[in-house]
Amino acid sequence: MILHPGIIALLLTAVLVLGMVLVGAYAGAIVLARWDLDSSSEGQLALERKTYLLSTLMGHALALEILSALVLLYTLDDIHPVFVGAMCATGTLNANPVGWWALGVKILALFCCAIWIALNRIDQRAEDYPLTRLKYGLLLLLAPLLALETWLVFRFFLGLDPNVITSCCGALFSGSGAGVAAEVAGLPALPLMLAFFGGAALYLTAGVLALRLAQPWLRYLVAALALAMLGIALASVIAFISPYHYELPTHHCPFDLLQADYRYIGYPMYLALFGAVFYGLLVGIAEPLRRIPSIQGPIAAAQPRWTLLSMLLLALFITIAAWPMVFSDFTLQGYY
Repeated sequence: MILHPGIIALLLTAVLVLGMVLVGAYAGAIVLARWDLDSSSEGQLALERKTYLLSTLMGHALALEILSALVLLYTLDDIHPVFVGAMCATGTLNANPVGWWALGVKILALFCCAIWIALNRIDQRAEDYPLTRLKYGLLLLLAPLLALETWLVFRFFLGLDPNVITSCCGALFSGSGAGVAAEVAGLPALPLMLAFFGGAALYLTAGVLALRLAQPWLRYLVAALALAMLGIALASVIAFISPYHYELPTHHCPFDLLQADYRYIGYPMYLALFGAVFYGLLVGIAEPLRRIPSIQGPIAAAQPRWTLLSMLLLALFITIAAWPMVFSDFTLQGYY
C-alpha cells in the first residue's frame, strides 16, 4: 500500500463510518420490531432516548462519509505521480481498475447518506418522530452499501503497486478508443450541447413552475429531471465541456479539471452539479411524506428552499461549464 495521508484517512474513515452504521442498523432492527410511540413503557422510553442519540451520531458519521468523497477525489489526483504513465486521477484509477467501482459506489453512497441526513432532520422537527421506522429501516439498506464501499476501497488502495505502468486519460477518454468512456467522448458535440442547455432550460422552467403553482406532479417532475440532468451533465463534461476548459478538442478527461493547472475548477463545478441533483431529488422524495400531518408543515416550507437551491446550484454549474465557451477564442467548430 502507498503510505499517503489521504489513503490512511480514507481507510480509517471507511472503517469508522461502517462501524457506526452497523451499530445503527442493529438499532434499526430493534426499532422495527419494538417501536410503539403510543406506549409509555420503560422499554419504549429507553428506546426513544437511544434512537435520538443514535440519530445524532448517524448524522455526523454520514456527514463524514460525504466529506470523504472530496478526500477521495483529491487523493486520487495527488498520488498519480507515483505511477508511470499517469497524468491525473484517471491513471490512478487505471492502476487498479477496482477503483472505478469504488468511485461509483462512493457516489451512490454520497447521495444515500445525504438523503438520510435530510430525512433525519425532518423527523427531528416533529414531536412524534414519524420517520423513525423509515430512517432506521433505510440504515439496514445503507449498511451493506457502505460495507461494499469499504471492501472496494480497501481492495483498491491495498492493491496499488507503484511498479505498475498504467494508462491515462488520453487512452481512456478518446473518441477513437473502446469502452463506454470512449463512446461518450466520441459523441457529437452539437447535439449534446442542445440536450445539455435544453435540458437545463427545461429543468429551470419546471423549478419556477413548481415554486409558483405548488403542484405535486411538478415536484415529482423536478426530481425526475434532476436525475436526468446528472447523466446529461456528466456526459457533457466528457464530450464538450472539458475540451473547452482545456482548449484542446481531443482532451476529454473529467479529472484534469481538479488540477492546479486549471485552477481546481472541477471542485466547485462538481459540487454545484451534485448539490443541484441532490436538492432536486429531495423535492420529489419528500413529496409523499407530506401526507404525515406532523411533518407536513416543515416539508412544505423546505421544498421551495430545496427547489431554489437546486436551481441556483445548477445555474452555477452551467456558468462554470459555459464560461470558456463565451469568453475564450477556442471553438469546437469542425468537431461537431
